[in-house]
Amino acid sequence: MASIEDFKKIELIVAQIKEVKEHPNADKLYVLQVDTGRDVRQIVAGIRKAYTPEQLVGRKVILVANLDPVVLRGEISNGMLLAASDANGMGLLMPDKDIALGSIVK
Repeated sequence: MASIEDFKKIELIVAQIKEVKEHPNADKLYVLQVDTGRDVRQIVAGIRKAYTPEQLVGRKVILVANLDPVVLRGEISNGMLLAASDANGMGLLMPDKDIALGSIVK
C-alpha cells in the first residue's frame, strides 16, 4: 500500500501534445513533444496501436511530470502519459474541460 505522502510525491499535470513521431525502433511506441506550460519535453508512449498521430496532436492529457528521465529503445522520455486499458482497447486520461497547461491534478 502507498501512503498519501507517497502519492503527494507524484506530480500530475495537464499537458498538450504538440508533435507525434513514430518511434524508429519500436512498433508500439510514439515519440511525443508535449507542452507542460513551463517547457516542451519529449516523452515516449506506448499508444501507437490505439491512436493515429492526427488523433493525438492538440489533445490535452495528464502527464506524470516528475519522473526521472529514461531511455526507451534509444529515445529519451521525460514523463509518462496516463492511460487505461482493458479488453476493449486503450484510452488516454484527459481533462473534460479546457484546463490551463501545467494545472496540477489533485
